[in-house]
Amino acid sequence: MGLFKMPSLGADMEAGKLTEWMVKPGDRVKRGDIVAVVETQKGAIEIEVFQDGTVQSLLIEPGATVPVGTPMAEIAGAGEAATPTAAPPPAAPEPTTAPSPPVAPAPVVPAGAERRVSPAARALAGERGLDLTGIAGTGPEGAIVHADIEAALKGAAPTTPKQSAPKQPAPKPAAGFDFGAMRTAIAAAMARSKREIPHYYLEHSIDMTAALAWLGRTNESRPPADRLLAGAMLIKAVAIALKRFPEFNGFYEDGQFRPGESVHLGVAIAIRGGGLVAPAIHDTDTLSLDDVMAALRDLTARVRAGRFRGSELSDPTITVSSLGERGVEALYAVIYPPQVAIIGMGSIVERPWVVDGKVAPRAVVTATLSADHRVSDGHRGALLLRKIDDLLQEPEAL
Repeated sequence: MGLFKMPSLGADMEAGKLTEWMVKPGDRVKRGDIVAVVETQKGAIEIEVFQDGTVQSLLIEPGATVPVGTPMAEIAGAGEAATPTAAPPPAAPEPTTAPSPPVAPAPVVPAGAERRVSPAARALAGERGLDLTGIAGTGPEGAIVHADIEAALKGAAPTTPKQSAPKQPAPKPAAGFDFGAMRTAIAAAMARSKREIPHYYLEHSIDMTAALAWLGRTNESRPPADRLLAGAMLIKAVAIALKRFPEFNGFYEDGQFRPGESVHLGVAIAIRGGGLVAPAIHDTDTLSLDDVMAALRDLTARVRAGRFRGSELSDPTITVSSLGERGVEALYAVIYPPQVAIIGMGSIVERPWVVDGKVAPRAVVTATLSADHRVSDGHRGALLLRKIDDLLQEPEAL
């Protein structure tokens, strides 16, 4: 019998609040299935299971705040006899005759509704302008859960959109965001990083002229939605270079370095309203530039809407952070433990540059490396930055 435990979603997480179960006792699950929604300082996060089997029992009620590592469910593996048991009872049963507001503390009842709605479901419905009145809930006691909203969005058009305006405003962060708590958690992680990790810093200027020229030619015949951005090239070049310099890709835990089995490159993304997360693009070095661009667009949209998955936060092997769009030319970042390096990218700016003995204007980006001296040194760090530079001089090979 296996135990599904509250996962750690980063060095700044100590506990999470279970807001919604996506499964019930007796359900079959396979590795990667989303089984729960948990709220942390980063917002509502979809949690995946990492084993195949059958849900035996749910050990935690929605609404409970659960420390990292706490068993949340029992899952019978292949070949084990699974005897479904009832889920934890709600705090109070809902009458079956006259509808009335539920008294269970976990789900939240939206204004004007008489049924329970999970925070994740309410956030998705709010973002997409979906009226909850006509949605049939499949959760406990008829509660509307995240899957019900997704099903409604895939089917008929929303019954009553919130606004009749042709364009909706930018999505707001999901319910559950506490920017004060997020800032406190980020500060604690960064204080730990500066206290425990002997940082060293390197800077290197990269001529992006050839890369941008190739990018322009590539995008000429593409519709706007399919065009590549320079950020995708930078991310892919970093991922390829890390295969050559694996000491920058992994984790320092229990007094020793553990190399990452793959390059899961975390991309720092700002959350609307404040805060920052760095979810991973998995196996970045094996993806095409188009796939990297698609993954980057998807991550950015979901993060800014407050929806991302646990695995994207728990396993980045290194992080790339950029403030280039804000006009900053150089960024000296703090390593996010237990990672051992972080790469910063600034704005691509036009500078005077010596080419074949003559000064000419060139597009230049400043790349910085913050690395852990327990694992690597400046010599190897310099070679890593130089390798990224070399890769960007031949963008068609990325």
